Amino acid sequence: MLFTSKYLIPCAYFGPIGYFAHIAQKECCIEVCDYFTKQSIRNRCRIYGANGTLLLTVPKIRKNSSKTIFKDLRISYDWNWQKEHWQSIVSAYRASPYFEYYEDELYCLIHTKYQFLIDLNLEVSQFICSKLGLTKKLIVSEKYEATSSFIDLRNHTFEQERLNQYEQVFENKHGFLANLSILDLFLNEGKNSKAYLESIQL
Repeated sequence: MLFTSKYLIPCAYFGPIGYFAHIAQKECCIEVCDYFTKQSIRNRCRIYGANGTLLLTVPKIRKNSSKTIFKDLRISYDWNWQKEHWQSIVSAYRASPYFEYYEDELYCLIHTKYQFLIDLNLEVSQFICSKLGLTKKLIVSEKYEATSSFIDLRNHTFEQERLNQYEQVFENKHGFLANLSILDLFLNEGKNSKAYLESIQL
């Protein structure tokens, strides 16, 4: 049997809190051999900016065919999205309790010019897991299987109906916003994020 993991999840860019709750609590395999899905967490994340929810998107190089295997998807640098993402993150979280502790590492992570989206996303997830003390090795798929013994969450949004509130930078303006990128929890709660992720009911 190819997959011994119980959950099959997509390869996410700064995945949502619910995504990392699965990594923290369950045995997961990251799917990298499926077709890229547009407007998904594979190349998008939502953070909490001064005006509310802000969407960050990593652009891909377009091909003649709309179907591209995720692991073969190349990142486009036709415009400076890295600068835009970084400026948005700084604006959103420079006043958060833990931004200064991880600022330099996050800057390097976002400004590294990865050729493939898989490399960026896996590096991002490894970084988050290491900082939060999630010691599991991230397992990736070796080939695509339409059905198997896993629980298929490849197209799941990972939005949780009930999330306990934690302090957010702009909460006094727009209230508590749930289901944001792990960046929001990580930079507001630091290493306390691990206990938070483990407490979420999946």
